[in-house]
Amino acid sequence: MKNSNELARKRWDGSLANNYGTPKIDLAKGKGSIVWDVEENRYLDFLGGIATTVVGHAHPTVIAAVNKQIRELSHVSNFYMHEPVLKLAEKLKSFTGEESARTFFCNSGAEANEAALKISRLTGRKRIISTEGAFHGRTIGALSLTGQRAKRAPFIPLLKDVKFAKYGDIADMERLISKKVAMVILEPIQGENGVILPPSDYLKRVRELCDQYGALLCIDAVQTGMGRTGVWFGYEDSGITPDIITLAKGLGGGLPLGAMITVRPQTPRFSPGDHGSTFGGNPISCAAGLAAISIIEKGLLLKRVKKMSTLIKREITKLPGVLQVRGEGLLLGIVLDSCDAALLVENARAVGLLLNAPNKGVIRIAPALTITDAQIKEFIKKFSSALKSAQQEATS
Repeated sequence: MKNSNELARKRWDGSLANNYGTPKIDLAKGKGSIVWDVEENRYLDFLGGIATTVVGHAHPTVIAAVNKQIRELSHVSNFYMHEPVLKLAEKLKSFTGEESARTFFCNSGAEANEAALKISRLTGRKRIISTEGAFHGRTIGALSLTGQRAKRAPFIPLLKDVKFAKYGDIADMERLISKKVAMVILEPIQGENGVILPPSDYLKRVRELCDQYGALLCIDAVQTGMGRTGVWFGYEDSGITPDIITLAKGLGGGLPLGAMITVRPQTPRFSPGDHGSTFGGNPISCAAGLAAISIIEKGLLLKRVKKMSTLIKREITKLPGVLQVRGEGLLLGIVLDSCDAALLVENARAVGLLLNAPNKGVIRIAPALTITDAQIKEFIKKFSSALKSAQQEATS
């Protein structure tokens, strides 16, 4: 029987858990920012695996690095060292600008935040401050830090002594912080909450409060990391130095890889036996991560990200029905006037454009940093078409 999206949906329903619902299409291959489904329909990918395929699909440099590595050494566990994990840890250390930085590798953002949570316990304190609307993962510890009631409710009780401040509201943070707080965890931009930015001085003022009360500051750079906002982690323009950075998504260049970095000299660190991950920092994912970093550096993509962001914001903001485009770099939220975002996603897919709706009023885009000028023009054209058709459906 010939492959089709309909057949794939039936197979999915017959064999996979229903936690994602049933996807509409079965993707078969990709190149750069273009993907094709099993029926050979072409799509412009402006979601990028939710900010994960940071240098696009099937990049020849990543392919070469992974092929070379798997021919030489595939997996050895963390009883032994290997060159890719040493090189990648040294690279991340250089990005922090701190000689004291040390990296623990894992496989995902949730795992990275679980590791940060354990580091916070080494302070001797237990209280954590997160923020309303935050997303830090779905494992029990990471979910306990996630400030979204709908995700938390089915799994209560979660970890105790987690408080949620209003994101971007420094007065609310001042109200909650005390000498009982072990750690404050923040996203530089709340991606899953609709691409929300705090005031420009917010991170700096939170850093000052953490210093005042002796609390750790953890920056969750899972979505903003790997150059997505035009800097490596997403907080640098605020001028702060966090105690902990958590990374994943784009770090592996499309392969599973996460990291928790303890940054400052006074930040507690793991001792032997405190924590571990069988697959964390495996040679193949580290090789892919190094290749992705090489592509970003050699292509001077950090500067280009800011240029592309300005272009997208300018052109999309002109469209009727768009209230604003918020975000930084290539993590952007398109705020809609009245059109339902989920309907717009459906219509965009019908014209060959992949988007995401984190909520009813916002479209999130997170394309590869290697997106071309021609593909940005194609995106603007397809988005405009999908928006018009969605608006017509909503009023008919």
